[in-house]
Amino acid sequence: MTIFVDMDEVLADTFGAHIDLYNKKYNANLTKEECAGKEVWQCVPEDCQPYIHSHTALKGFFRDLKVMPDSQEVLRELTRDNEVYIASAAMQFKNSLEEKADWLDEHFPFLEWPYRILCGHKFILKGDVLIDDRSFNLDTFEGRSLQYTSPHNINTNGFERVNDWEEIGKLLL
Repeated sequence: MTIFVDMDEVLADTFGAHIDLYNKKYNANLTKEECAGKEVWQCVPEDCQPYIHSHTALKGFFRDLKVMPDSQEVLRELTRDNEVYIASAAMQFKNSLEEKADWLDEHFPFLEWPYRILCGHKFILKGDVLIDDRSFNLDTFEGRSLQYTSPHNINTNGFERVNDWEEIGKLLL
């Protein structure tokens, strides 16, 4: 199989990073559960929303993200019998491309540069499986679409849902 895997909210916990930065700056206690069905910026006071939006421009934001549990082990296993590519919209934010490449080098060194598609639109991808948290990326994919659960997409329907990497392993290994 040819499998494409998104980074943000699938391999890397960007949602949690937004919450952590907000909580630290404002001495708050916002949780992922409180954000169910919304983006983080929608769950904070209006005067704090620009700060949430500024995170993606912070040097180190994409470089310092936490790895989703079990993703390294399952992806390593998937690469044994499949063509696995990282497909991330890395061009959207200034530091994103370089930081995502460095992050992948550290956390997923077995997925070397030829298996990384750091792009804009994902409708160009042609393969068997796309694992992504954003429905607009899954809408145009012609293969099997697996929506990775994130607080922001908890109310989204229409796609086969996976809640964690253990589930992905059971489905694809």
